[in-house]
Amino acid sequence: MSESQTTVATICQTLSEKITAGLYSAEGRLPSERTLSEQFSTTRITLREALSQLEAQGLIYREVRRGWFISPPRILYNPLQRSHFHAMAKEQGRIAQTELIDASQIKGSDSLCQKLNLPPQSDIYCIRRLRYIDGRAVLYVEHYLNPQFFPDIINDDLTRSLTDLYLSRYGIKYGRVRFDMVPTRLPTEASNALKVTSGSPALVITRINRDQQDRIIDCDLEYWRYDALQIDVEVG
Repeated sequence: MSESQTTVATICQTLSEKITAGLYSAEGRLPSERTLSEQFSTTRITLREALSQLEAQGLIYREVRRGWFISPPRILYNPLQRSHFHAMAKEQGRIAQTELIDASQIKGSDSLCQKLNLPPQSDIYCIRRLRYIDGRAVLYVEHYLNPQFFPDIINDDLTRSLTDLYLSRYGIKYGRVRFDMVPTRLPTEASNALKVTSGSPALVITRINRDQQDRIIDCDLEYWRYDALQIDVEVG
């Protein structure tokens, strides 16, 4: 093992032990890269290699222009449960928040129209939201809706649960759902919203939802921070 590799291993072990022992600030911020470089008497390049390894393990994460932070516990996600985001967080003792980025009517791409079982170039609603757990942005999501089922929904309060809104305003509740989960890299829109480097690893979940009458009503594209989510499924 080279001297550089030995230094990286030492940094990883030391920082892991300090994180486990709770020796960093209450907000979970690590010292600056300059400070850590001086503490370990190493270069920024070697330090960043160690930090990247800890990030790959899900122990720490970086926010653009803010620095490095200790990763909080992952949220458990069971795709078989029909619980919405806020309820899922509350059940796990976490605090959820939803921020509306924008909502508009657009011409759907061929791919989106196919997912929604609509003719090409159909008008669809696009709702973009950023979702937080305990004050940390963990999920960028694009909702694509068939306007036929949700007239004028884009003028409603879209920071609330869409599941609740569908039922209370339109009498629609979810039925069958199709999930597609793929590890990938964050696109620019998602990385900017989540304040991470463009191309950071992510888990993308595509959901095509049907209602109680088995009609396709919407499609969600969820871009999760890879260190924020744990898929937890139990099949009896």
